[in-house]
Amino acid sequence: MIDRDIIEASYKDSQALKFSLFEIVEACIDIANHIIAAERFERAEGYAEMFITLGKHGIIQKELAEKLAKMAKFMNLLIHRYWEADMRYIMEIVEKSLGDVGEFMVRIEEYMERRGV
Repeated sequence: MIDRDIIEASYKDSQALKFSLFEIVEACIDIANHIIAAERFERAEGYAEMFITLGKHGIIQKELAEKLAKMAKFMNLLIHRYWEADMRYIMEIVEKSLGDVGEFMVRIEEYMERRGV
């Protein structure tokens, strides 16, 4: 369990947490982009739409796609409006949404097994 008070009180720890979340979401986006290209799915117009495309084509469940799309939108916030990234919101993502990334990895592994990769 992460101690919110310690993270919020430490600039170094809060920045490390933001960057780690950024890297996690970026890795998921890279995977989604690769699958979209390999399968020749329609081009996604943005990061969030990449997950929606995977859901539309049954690579991941639609509900999971929507959750990951929200995380991708959060990444855009970290990139373009980082000063608005509230630590309470970031902590909420860590506590409630990282399981979605784990679920994504399980679904990607299943996809790869189906493809014989």
